[in-house]
Amino acid sequence: MLLGQLALLAAAVFSGAALYINIAEQPARLELDDRSLLIEWKPAYKRGLSMQAPLAIVGFLLGIAEWWQSDHVGWILGALLMIANWPVTFFAIMPTNNRLMATDPAAAGPESRAMIGRWGMLHAVRTALGFAACLAFLWASLS
Repeated sequence: MLLGQLALLAAAVFSGAALYINIAEQPARLELDDRSLLIEWKPAYKRGLSMQAPLAIVGFLLGIAEWWQSDHVGWILGALLMIANWPVTFFAIMPTNNRLMATDPAAAGPESRAMIGRWGMLHAVRTALGFAACLAFLWASLS
């Protein structure tokens, strides 16, 4: 059960960080001018990625390990929801990330602002996946 509780912890930290980005960081960033918006987004994205990507993997691995031991479907469901962040990031979010990273801040304008707005909406999917994983892990923990 310890592995499952650690999976729940990883999912909760992931979800909290993702929610913070959606409700605090992204709205504050969108109040900046176009150039500053892009300048702020680039390092914030890199730092967020370096924290959230490992949490998704750890939550997945711990959920799988607990499922292997207990055979409760909630653990595998939560694990799959955690790892679903990777394909969502690679296939849905990464094209926008790559375009934003390639944009020179001196050329920032309405297009880069729109991309960052789209990025925020896509990031909300990651937040939802994290909270869904938390609920699955919590369900398994309480069963």
